[in-house]
Amino acid sequence: MADETEELRTEGTAGGDEDSEGGPVKTFLEHLEDLRWVLIKSLATLGVTLLVCLLAANVVVKVMMYPLSKAKAVYSKEVQIVTFNLDTNLLGVFKFNLKDRGAFPISTNRFVHLRLEPVPSGTNEDFWLLGVRAETNAAILAAANTLKIAIINLSPAGSFLVAFHVAMYAGVILAAPFILYWVAAFVFPALKMKERKYVYRGLFWSVGLFMTGVAFCYFILMPVALTASVQFSEWLGFSSPQWRAEDYIGFVSKFMLGMGLGFEMPVVILVLVKIGVLNYRILSKARRYVIVINFILGAMLTTPEVITQLLMAIPLQILYEITVWITWYWERKEKKRQALEEKEQPVD
Repeated sequence: MADETEELRTEGTAGGDEDSEGGPVKTFLEHLEDLRWVLIKSLATLGVTLLVCLLAANVVVKVMMYPLSKAKAVYSKEVQIVTFNLDTNLLGVFKFNLKDRGAFPISTNRFVHLRLEPVPSGTNEDFWLLGVRAETNAAILAAANTLKIAIINLSPAGSFLVAFHVAMYAGVILAAPFILYWVAAFVFPALKMKERKYVYRGLFWSVGLFMTGVAFCYFILMPVALTASVQFSEWLGFSSPQWRAEDYIGFVSKFMLGMGLGFEMPVVILVLVKIGVLNYRILSKARRYVIVINFILGAMLTTPEVITQLLMAIPLQILYEITVWITWYWERKEKKRQALEEKEQPVD
């Protein structure tokens, strides 16, 4: 009986055939034990990354504020924009109709930046007045065209909730490669050698595509989405000079995480194609359903207005179309190879 058990354990590793199993045969209890250790290591890894990100929450918040600093404000050409600053503190942004410029002649420039600063009163250095100085620095004048949105905290516990949300999102992103490795180590022994080869390639490309999706959202889509959000709010008649910190952090985190996961869709589909689960006919018929799914993801991971949903759904749909084209090319290449092999076979 012991010899038969040992033979079953070594059966999957014998031979070099690609259809052979990738690991030894285990009992149900042994699989449960492996799964338990996968969960323990994954939770431990997630706990460590959450703690690290919680300690560095202020740095992560500064990183998430970058898209807002790059978002452009869209103003009517008939108004002059005047911003007031006291040192680095923004006091307000005011709009003046260019037709009424004579009533308030500040400058001929469309964007004017005024800074309040103390100035001495005559020769008495002990007495200072608050004066106004127009900024002429090109970088400061260019910054006047950016969104002036204050991120505020409205509750005593709000800062702690924001720090926890930041640590949760950033911790999950940092822990994802390690958790994926533990899960792969658990699943791979059950796969055939050919399937493992394709999955390994998929994991390699998935990391790059995930980071590409996050970077694409962070540097390109997010500033546009924030600008669109403000414009839509103003179109409805609302002003948006302030946003709650937890709302902004949640929006930015979900948007970037959703784009990162969405950019991994081609890898998942192409791995399934190589394994034989999907083919070109199935993917081409599923196109209409994928369009709906992309818009659902856009509605779930972004703001409810249409512009940001389109900003997320369109790149995902383009990636799907590229995936369908690659699948068609693979099948066409495989058919040519099979036809060539049949042609070269000797006729009896």
